[in-house]
Amino acid sequence: MADTTTGSTEQSTVPRWRIVGPGLVVAATGVGAADLVATLIAGQKFGYTLLWCVVVGCVMKIVLVEGAGRYSLATGRTIFEGWRSLGAWTTWYFGPYIVIWGFVYGAAAMAGTGLALAGLLGGLSVTWWGILSGLLGLVLVWSGRYGVFEKVLAAFVGIMFVTMVGAALLTLPNLGELLTGLAPRIPDGGLVNTLALAGGVGGTITLAAYGYWLREKGWDTPSYMRVMRIDNSVAYVVTGLFVLATLVVGAELLYSTSVAIESGDQGLVDLGVVLQDRYGEWAGKLFLLGFWAAAMSSLVGVWNGVSLMFADFMTNLRGGTSEDPDARAGGKWYKAYILWLTFPPMVMLFLGKPVWLILAYGVLGAFFMPFLAITLLWLLNTDRVPREWRNKLHSNVLMVLCALAFLALCVNEVRKAVVGA
Repeated sequence: MADTTTGSTEQSTVPRWRIVGPGLVVAATGVGAADLVATLIAGQKFGYTLLWCVVVGCVMKIVLVEGAGRYSLATGRTIFEGWRSLGAWTTWYFGPYIVIWGFVYGAAAMAGTGLALAGLLGGLSVTWWGILSGLLGLVLVWSGRYGVFEKVLAAFVGIMFVTMVGAALLTLPNLGELLTGLAPRIPDGGLVNTLALAGGVGGTITLAAYGYWLREKGWDTPSYMRVMRIDNSVAYVVTGLFVLATLVVGAELLYSTSVAIESGDQGLVDLGVVLQDRYGEWAGKLFLLGFWAAAMSSLVGVWNGVSLMFADFMTNLRGGTSEDPDARAGGKWYKAYILWLTFPPMVMLFLGKPVWLILAYGVLGAFFMPFLAITLLWLLNTDRVPREWRNKLHSNVLMVLCALAFLALCVNEVRKAVVGA
């Protein structure tokens, strides 16, 4: 979204088919089961009225991810190093957040994948399918080999895209009504849904992992700036089409027939049943396969990307630098966080989620997107970044709008977490 520069020799050597990589990873990781349910429920409640929010959400994420990538490429520093340059307060926020977030997210991710596999294959309980998924995620990312990780995520994206777009085409969407949804309007009682849909297109903490995936890919200098922007934009266009397909399914199968689904991951299982009843068992199974791919891509992406962020955080906290082996994939802190994501949360699958932990998770998590937007504005408008790569007017306007939207979502999420409403 920021100003472009002339190409480079390094860029020209990147084959066209390799230009899309880390962006697809960050987008696939960010679109999980919770985002699918939020989109389906928006379609169930309001039809195509909130379609424009999908477009806005994609633009918001392109802006923020481009900013994170631009900072990393322009400075050669990680986003945590950038945050740390803003003062100790960023460390005091990020440290507790990444520890609590990982514990609660680990349980939620395993539960989501477990629910999909229990519906798809049966034989085991949701808990045990979830545990197996967590262990599979651990195996896939343990070595820290980015090339393998990227190929796995690309496969999941392919499954997600084919199954959800296929389900949307199966419903024979009303193109006239679909196009009317591009006109911005907020239905009565739909403000929260509007903000949630716009804010939920493609990730939270994983947006900040983009710079780490760029580095693992080998794109680590300003000469890759144009490639990064193409990568990021293409990835979120794909994500937008995927979320659009989800909204179509919600609008055509649920809104038009007044069928309601539950909130939470169970809503996706409910939709699988609706598809099965209308089109046959194969349609329900195919959708559940896509549900599993979406949940599993988020799990595997977090197991890798957020572990990279934690490794960088711990290494810097202990006096090292982001170039140290311990701050990279395969290092001790990277592996420690993968273990933290996998094994302690298994207890929550058996015993349930402590209320105080969920409260802390909700409150800390609600602040992350405003934190990211505001700190990027700060970093990209100061001498922490070379002048040619700082924000221009249009980038600042878009980032301020993102920050305001996420602040509004933050206030709503904190209110819900505190009062339980």
